[in-house]
Amino acid sequence: MLLAVELDRLGAPFGVRALSLHPGAILTPLQRHMTTEEMVAAGWIDEEGNTVNPVSKSPEQGAATQVWAAASPRLAGMGGVYCEDCEDCDVSVPAGTDDTRPGVKHHALDPAQAARLWAFSAELTGVDPFA
Repeated sequence: MLLAVELDRLGAPFGVRALSLHPGAILTPLQRHMTTEEMVAAGWIDEEGNTVNPVSKSPEQGAATQVWAAASPRLAGMGGVYCEDCEDCDVSVPAGTDDTRPGVKHHALDPAQAARLWAFSAELTGVDPFA
């Protein structure tokens, strides 16, 4: 999320926009290297292999947010945002308040931390296309 925030800041003058998203909890063949016992312990499936997580999505449902984000006129000209369930999310209310609305955490969109992570990544890889 932080890298998308900084990529959007750096790329926007060139017409490059970036965002981040979460597709949701999806059981796909990526779990093929895990044992049934590990997936049961994680609460993803029962001992018969049936999905038990109520928030699990099908691969098609998981792909929906990516497709929506790529094609939605609602996001035209927007960047540095976080999307989930075919919506761009508001920043969540800070911990310790009575309001418990979901959303993206403030620290995940912090421009100073995004710039710091970008610089550190560029230093480690030796690649900074905007330098």
